[in-house]
Amino acid sequence: MDQVKAMKVFVRIYERSSFTLAADDLNLPRATLTHTLNQFEAWLGTRLLERSTRRVRPTLDGEAYYQRCVQLLAELEEAELAFRSVAPKGRLRVDLHGTLAKYFVVPALPQFMARYPQIELSISEADRFVDLIAEGVDCVLRAGTLGDSALIGRRVANLRQVTCASPAYLRKYGEPKSLDELSGHRAVNYVSRTTAKLFPFEFMVDGEVQEVSIEGALSVFGAEIYSASAVAGLGIIQCPHYRMAELIERGVMREILNETPPPLMPVSVVYPQNRHMSPRVRVFVDWLAEIFENAR
Repeated sequence: MDQVKAMKVFVRIYERSSFTLAADDLNLPRATLTHTLNQFEAWLGTRLLERSTRRVRPTLDGEAYYQRCVQLLAELEEAELAFRSVAPKGRLRVDLHGTLAKYFVVPALPQFMARYPQIELSISEADRFVDLIAEGVDCVLRAGTLGDSALIGRRVANLRQVTCASPAYLRKYGEPKSLDELSGHRAVNYVSRTTAKLFPFEFMVDGEVQEVSIEGALSVFGAEIYSASAVAGLGIIQCPHYRMAELIERGVMREILNETPPPLMPVSVVYPQNRHMSPRVRVFVDWLAEIFENAR
Protein backbone atom coordinates (compact mmCIF):
# COMPACT_ATOMS: atom_id res chain seq x y z
CA MET A 1 0.00 0.00 0.00
CA ASP A 2 1.20 3.50 -0.88
CA GLN A 3 0.92 5.16 2.53
CA VAL A 4 1.52 8.69 1.24
CA LYS A 5 -1.20 8.32 -1.40
CA ALA A 6 -3.55 6.91 1.24
CA MET A 7 -2.86 9.88 3.52
CA LYS A 8 -3.63 12.29 0.68
CA VAL A 9 -6.90 10.45 -0.04
CA PHE A 10 -7.91 10.52 3.63
CA VAL A 11 -7.09 14.23 4.01
CA ARG A 12 -9.09 15.22 0.94
CA ILE A 13 -12.15 13.15 1.95
CA TYR A 14 -11.94 14.60 5.46
CA GLU A 15 -11.80 18.17 4.18
CA ARG A 16 -14.54 17.79 1.59
CA SER A 17 -16.81 15.56 3.76
CA SER A 18 -17.57 13.69 0.56
CA PHE A 19 -16.04 10.82 -1.41
CA THR A 20 -17.47 12.24 -4.64
CA LEU A 21 -16.05 15.75 -4.20
CA ALA A 22 -12.70 14.35 -3.07
CA ALA A 23 -12.59 12.08 -6.11
CA ASP A 24 -13.21 15.08 -8.38
CA ASP A 25 -10.44 17.05 -6.65
CA LEU A 26 -7.94 14.21 -6.94
CA ASN A 27 -9.08 13.22 -10.44
CA LEU A 28 -9.56 9.61 -9.32
CA PRO A 29 -12.55 7.23 -9.53
CA ARG A 30 -14.71 7.26 -6.41
CA ALA A 31 -14.28 3.49 -6.11
CA THR A 32 -10.50 3.97 -5.90
CA LEU A 33 -10.89 6.33 -2.96
CA THR A 34 -13.22 3.92 -1.17
CA HIS A 35 -10.83 1.00 -1.68
CA THR A 36 -7.78 3.05 -0.64
CA LEU A 37 -9.41 4.33 2.53
CA ASN A 38 -10.69 0.86 3.52
CA GLN A 39 -7.17 -0.55 3.10
CA PHE A 40 -5.67 2.36 5.02
CA GLU A 41 -8.05 1.96 7.96
CA ALA A 42 -7.36 -1.79 8.05
CA TRP A 43 -3.61 -1.12 8.02
CA LEU A 44 -3.91 1.44 10.85
CA GLY A 45 -6.30 -0.77 12.81
CA THR A 46 -8.81 2.01 13.39
CA ARG A 47 -11.73 3.67 11.68
CA LEU A 48 -10.97 7.22 10.53
CA LEU A 49 -14.28 8.22 8.94
CA GLU A 50 -17.91 7.39 9.60
CA ARG A 51 -19.87 7.05 6.34
CA SER A 52 -23.60 7.52 5.86
CA THR A 53 -25.80 8.13 2.85
CA ARG A 54 -25.86 11.86 3.63
CA ARG A 55 -22.35 12.78 4.73
CA VAL A 56 -18.93 11.68 5.90
CA ARG A 57 -17.80 12.50 9.45
CA PRO A 58 -14.42 11.95 11.12
CA THR A 59 -14.14 9.72 14.15
CA LEU A 60 -12.13 10.91 17.16
CA ASP A 61 -9.13 8.99 15.79
CA GLY A 62 -9.78 10.56 12.40
CA GLU A 63 -9.76 14.08 13.88
CA ALA A 64 -6.43 13.46 15.59
CA TYR A 65 -4.86 11.70 12.61
CA TYR A 66 -5.93 14.42 10.17
CA GLN A 67 -3.80 17.03 11.97
CA ARG A 68 -0.74 14.77 11.78
CA CYS A 69 -1.35 13.92 8.13
CA VAL A 70 -1.62 17.54 7.02
CA GLN A 71 1.66 18.40 8.73
CA LEU A 72 3.48 15.29 7.49
CA LEU A 73 2.36 15.74 3.88
CA ALA A 74 3.48 19.37 3.83
CA GLU A 75 6.85 18.44 5.37
CA LEU A 76 7.34 15.61 2.86
CA GLU A 77 6.64 17.98 -0.04
CA GLU A 78 9.00 20.58 1.40
CA ALA A 79 11.76 18.01 1.94
CA GLU A 80 11.36 16.77 -1.63
CA LEU A 81 11.75 20.29 -2.97
CA ALA A 82 14.80 20.94 -0.80
CA PHE A 83 16.73 17.79 -1.67
CA ARG A 84 15.65 17.22 -5.25
CA SER A 85 15.79 20.89 -6.25
CA VAL A 86 12.46 20.62 -8.03
CA ALA A 87 9.91 23.37 -8.44
CA PRO A 88 6.59 23.34 -6.57
CA LYS A 89 3.97 21.33 -8.41
CA GLY A 90 0.39 20.14 -8.20
CA ARG A 91 -3.03 21.78 -8.05
CA LEU A 92 -3.46 25.04 -6.17
CA ARG A 93 -7.00 26.19 -5.40
CA VAL A 94 -7.36 29.90 -4.71
CA ASP A 95 -10.35 32.19 -4.30
CA LEU A 96 -9.94 35.83 -5.27
CA HIS A 97 -11.75 39.06 -4.50
CA GLY A 98 -13.29 39.97 -7.86
CA THR A 99 -11.99 43.48 -8.48
CA LEU A 100 -8.56 42.76 -6.98
CA ALA A 101 -8.33 39.84 -9.40
CA LYS A 102 -9.37 42.00 -12.35
CA TYR A 103 -7.07 44.95 -11.68
CA PHE A 104 -4.00 43.31 -10.12
CA VAL A 105 -3.81 39.51 -10.13
CA VAL A 106 -5.05 38.30 -13.52
CA PRO A 107 -3.00 40.80 -15.59
CA ALA A 108 0.17 39.54 -13.84
CA LEU A 109 -0.84 35.86 -13.82
CA PRO A 110 1.21 34.91 -16.92
CA GLN A 111 4.35 35.76 -14.91
CA PHE A 112 3.39 33.35 -12.13
CA MET A 113 2.50 30.54 -14.52
CA ALA A 114 5.76 30.99 -16.43
CA ARG A 115 7.74 30.96 -13.18
CA TYR A 116 5.97 27.85 -11.82
CA PRO A 117 4.84 25.83 -14.85
CA GLN A 118 4.17 22.68 -12.80
CA ILE A 119 1.54 24.35 -10.61
CA GLU A 120 -2.00 23.83 -11.88
CA LEU A 121 -4.11 26.79 -10.80
CA SER A 122 -7.82 26.54 -10.06
CA ILE A 123 -9.28 30.01 -9.43
CA SER A 124 -12.71 31.03 -8.19
CA GLU A 125 -14.16 34.47 -7.52
CA ALA A 126 -16.28 35.35 -4.51
CA ASP A 127 -16.76 38.31 -2.19
CA ARG A 128 -18.47 36.12 0.41
CA PHE A 129 -17.08 34.08 3.29
CA VAL A 130 -15.40 30.93 2.00
CA ASP A 131 -15.00 27.85 4.20
CA LEU A 132 -11.53 26.94 3.02
CA ILE A 133 -11.50 23.44 4.47
CA ALA A 134 -15.01 22.39 3.46
CA GLU A 135 -14.70 23.87 -0.04
CA GLY A 136 -11.20 22.54 -0.66
CA VAL A 137 -9.61 25.98 -1.13
CA ASP A 138 -5.94 26.49 -0.27
CA CYS A 139 -5.98 30.26 0.22
CA VAL A 140 -8.07 33.35 -0.47
CA LEU A 141 -7.29 36.97 -1.30
CA ARG A 142 -9.54 39.37 0.56
CA ALA A 143 -9.94 43.09 1.19
CA GLY A 144 -10.85 44.53 4.57
CA THR A 145 -10.17 43.68 8.19
CA LEU A 146 -9.97 39.97 8.95
CA GLY A 147 -12.29 38.74 11.68
CA ASP A 148 -12.02 34.93 11.56
CA SER A 149 -9.55 33.65 14.17
CA ALA A 150 -9.46 30.24 12.46
CA LEU A 151 -7.52 31.82 9.58
CA ILE A 152 -3.99 33.16 9.30
CA GLY A 153 -3.59 36.29 7.21
CA ARG A 154 -0.60 37.90 5.56
CA ARG A 155 -1.09 41.58 4.75
CA VAL A 156 0.08 42.26 1.19
CA ALA A 157 -1.17 45.82 0.66
CA ASN A 158 -2.86 48.87 2.14
CA LEU A 159 -4.77 50.53 -0.67
CA ARG A 160 -5.89 54.14 -0.85
CA GLN A 161 -9.64 54.73 -0.84
CA VAL A 162 -11.65 57.70 -2.08
CA THR A 163 -15.01 59.34 -1.49
CA CYS A 164 -16.54 60.28 -4.82
CA ALA A 165 -19.66 61.18 -6.75
CA SER A 166 -20.63 61.96 -10.34
CA PRO A 167 -20.65 65.53 -11.70
CA ALA A 168 -24.41 65.20 -12.32
CA TYR A 169 -25.00 64.32 -8.67
CA LEU A 170 -22.83 67.22 -7.48
CA ARG A 171 -24.68 69.68 -9.74
CA LYS A 172 -27.94 68.57 -8.16
CA TYR A 173 -26.91 68.38 -4.50
CA GLY A 174 -23.78 70.55 -4.38
CA GLU A 175 -20.29 69.47 -3.33
CA PRO A 176 -19.87 68.93 0.42
CA LYS A 177 -16.84 70.74 1.83
CA SER A 178 -16.95 69.16 5.29
CA LEU A 179 -18.42 66.11 7.02
CA ASP A 180 -21.11 68.30 8.60
CA GLU A 181 -22.48 69.08 5.14
CA LEU A 182 -23.12 65.38 4.39
CA SER A 183 -26.42 65.52 6.27
CA GLY A 184 -28.17 66.88 3.19
CA HIS A 185 -26.68 64.33 0.79
CA ARG A 186 -27.59 60.92 -0.59
CA ALA A 187 -25.51 57.75 -0.55
CA VAL A 188 -25.40 54.51 -2.45
CA ASN A 189 -25.10 52.16 0.51
CA TYR A 190 -23.13 48.93 0.22
CA VAL A 191 -24.53 45.88 2.01
CA SER A 192 -22.29 43.17 3.48
CA ARG A 193 -23.10 39.72 2.11
CA THR A 194 -21.88 38.22 5.37
CA THR A 195 -23.79 40.32 7.91
CA ALA A 196 -26.50 41.88 5.68
CA LYS A 197 -25.65 45.23 7.33
CA LEU A 198 -24.72 48.48 5.62
CA PHE A 199 -21.04 49.37 5.52
CA PRO A 200 -20.63 52.76 7.23
CA PHE A 201 -18.91 55.67 5.54
CA GLU A 202 -15.54 56.21 7.23
CA PHE A 203 -13.31 59.27 7.27
CA MET A 204 -9.91 60.00 8.81
CA VAL A 205 -10.17 63.01 11.13
CA ASP A 206 -7.05 64.01 13.12
CA GLY A 207 -5.66 60.49 12.78
CA GLU A 208 -8.86 58.80 13.99
CA VAL A 209 -11.55 56.98 12.02
CA GLN A 210 -14.92 58.72 12.16
CA GLU A 211 -18.08 56.94 10.96
CA VAL A 212 -20.82 58.95 9.26
CA SER A 213 -24.27 57.73 8.25
CA ILE A 214 -25.55 59.18 4.97
CA GLU A 215 -29.19 58.78 3.97
CA GLY A 216 -29.86 56.89 0.77
CA ALA A 217 -32.73 55.23 -1.05
CA LEU A 218 -30.50 52.66 -2.77
CA SER A 219 -28.65 49.75 -1.14
CA VAL A 220 -26.62 47.32 -3.25
CA PHE A 221 -24.75 44.04 -3.08
CA GLY A 222 -21.73 43.78 -5.36
CA ALA A 223 -18.84 46.05 -6.34
CA GLU A 224 -19.77 46.53 -10.00
CA ILE A 225 -23.33 47.71 -9.36
CA TYR A 226 -22.04 49.90 -6.51
CA SER A 227 -19.75 51.94 -8.74
CA ALA A 228 -22.23 51.90 -11.65
CA SER A 229 -24.90 53.40 -9.38
CA ALA A 230 -22.58 56.26 -8.47
CA VAL A 231 -21.72 56.88 -12.12
CA ALA A 232 -25.47 57.08 -12.78
CA GLY A 233 -25.69 59.94 -10.28
CA LEU A 234 -27.57 58.03 -7.58
CA GLY A 235 -25.33 59.01 -4.68
CA ILE A 236 -21.95 59.27 -2.98
CA ILE A 237 -19.77 56.16 -2.59
CA GLN A 238 -16.47 55.17 -0.99
CA CYS A 239 -14.27 52.62 -2.72
CA PRO A 240 -10.61 51.84 -3.52
CA HIS A 241 -8.91 54.48 -5.66
CA TYR A 242 -7.77 51.92 -8.24
CA ARG A 243 -11.41 51.31 -9.22
CA MET A 244 -12.17 54.99 -9.77
CA ALA A 245 -8.82 56.29 -11.04
CA GLU A 246 -9.66 56.13 -14.76
CA LEU A 247 -13.18 57.52 -14.27
CA ILE A 248 -11.84 60.39 -12.16
CA GLU A 249 -9.18 61.14 -14.79
CA ARG A 250 -11.86 61.21 -17.51
CA GLY A 251 -14.13 63.46 -15.46
CA VAL A 252 -16.86 60.81 -15.18
CA MET A 253 -16.45 60.84 -11.38
CA ARG A 254 -15.06 63.42 -8.95
CA GLU A 255 -13.20 62.85 -5.72
CA ILE A 256 -14.62 64.84 -2.81
CA LEU A 257 -13.68 65.54 0.82
CA ASN A 258 -9.98 65.03 0.06
CA GLU A 259 -8.91 66.46 3.42
CA THR A 260 -10.77 63.73 5.34
CA PRO A 261 -10.14 60.63 3.20
CA PRO A 262 -11.34 57.13 4.05
CA PRO A 263 -8.83 54.91 5.91
CA LEU A 264 -6.54 52.68 3.89
CA MET A 265 -8.05 49.34 2.87
CA PRO A 266 -6.00 46.31 3.96
CA VAL A 267 -5.54 43.45 1.48
CA SER A 268 -4.58 40.03 2.86
CA VAL A 269 -4.01 36.47 1.76
CA VAL A 270 -5.55 34.05 4.24
CA TYR A 271 -5.28 30.31 4.79
CA PRO A 272 -6.39 27.87 7.53
CA GLN A 273 -4.61 28.18 10.86
CA ASN A 274 -4.41 24.43 11.37
CA ARG A 275 -2.86 23.69 7.98
CA HIS A 276 0.87 23.73 7.40
CA MET A 277 1.54 26.03 4.46
CA SER A 278 2.55 23.96 1.45
CA PRO A 279 5.30 25.12 -0.94
CA ARG A 280 2.62 25.78 -3.60
CA VAL A 281 0.75 28.13 -1.29
CA ARG A 282 3.95 29.76 -0.06
CA VAL A 283 5.21 30.71 -3.52
CA PHE A 284 1.77 32.01 -4.50
CA VAL A 285 1.53 34.15 -1.37
CA ASP A 286 5.05 35.50 -1.95
CA TRP A 287 4.16 36.30 -5.55
CA LEU A 288 1.00 38.15 -4.51
CA ALA A 289 3.10 40.21 -2.09
CA GLU A 290 5.36 41.11 -5.05
CA ILE A 291 2.60 42.30 -7.33
CA PHE A 292 0.94 44.37 -4.60
CA GLU A 293 4.23 45.85 -3.37
CA ASN A 294 3.79 49.11 -5.26
CA ALA A 295 -0.02 49.12 -5.38
CA ARG A 296 -1.71 52.24 -4.05
